[in-house]
Amino acid sequence: MKAKGNGTPQQCVQNLILITRGEVPYERIKGLASTTIDKPAEAARPTLRSEIEFLIETYEPRANLKDFDIEALAAEAGSFQLNVEIENNE
Repeated sequence: MKAKGNGTPQQCVQNLILITRGEVPYERIKGLASTTIDKPAEAARPTLRSEIEFLIETYEPRANLKDFDIEALAAEAGSFQLNVEIENNE
């Protein structure tokens, strides 16, 4: 993701999953779709997995998705956290 390799793959993947699709000019497909994030966790899980895999394959070739989990932080407020586990290709 970074031109000079000055970021770890873990850091770059974390940055990628924090981006909402459409907010990066000239890279409108980078990030997670807000329609997916707005679904209940169990309904969103398969779609999120494929979106995260696409992001990592496209924008961070130094890593592969190993596993991920959705953790509810404050269920009544709708807050959640994505925990992504990757393998380094280096």
